[in-house]
Amino acid sequence: MAKTINNDALTLIVNIENKTLQCRVDNKIVHTYPVSTAKKGAGENYGSECTPRGRHIIRAKIGANAPENSVFVGRRLTGEIFSEQLRQEYPERDWILTRILWLSGLEVGNNRLGKVDTMRRYIYIHGCPDSDAMGEASSHGCIKMRNRDLIELFEQVKTGTNVIIKEK
Repeated sequence: MAKTINNDALTLIVNIENKTLQCRVDNKIVHTYPVSTAKKGAGENYGSECTPRGRHIIRAKIGANAPENSVFVGRRLTGEIFSEQLRQEYPERDWILTRILWLSGLEVGNNRLGKVDTMRRYIYIHGCPDSDAMGEASSHGCIKMRNRDLIELFEQVKTGTNVIIKEK
């Protein structure tokens, strides 16, 4: 992605079916990344482990300058750097690595407030182990990206950047 992107005009489009995240400026695609979305498909309800649809914004950027493969638990750095050995030691962990872009829904009753609140569901765009497949449904609702791709994206977005998540 170009380093001179106008992030005021930037919109991220996540396509659940195609497992892609497109960066669009003035509705022109400037970059496309492979992603992974929820194993359980699309949905907004609390506890569903589905990827929520609709209009969102990036509410918070977490992990600026953290080393690649840094491990987060509860949005806090643990001090660990992911390795396959660490995965074997903690096989139950949902690995959230490198950076977090915390999403907040904009559509009251669809992805904001009550039992469908994206932010309260802790839905992120986040890094994952390089051994995790992209282009497959494998998350617990979040949008997973390759760590290097996420570092690049993280530098281009700001809080308030629009994110649209759609099924097709």
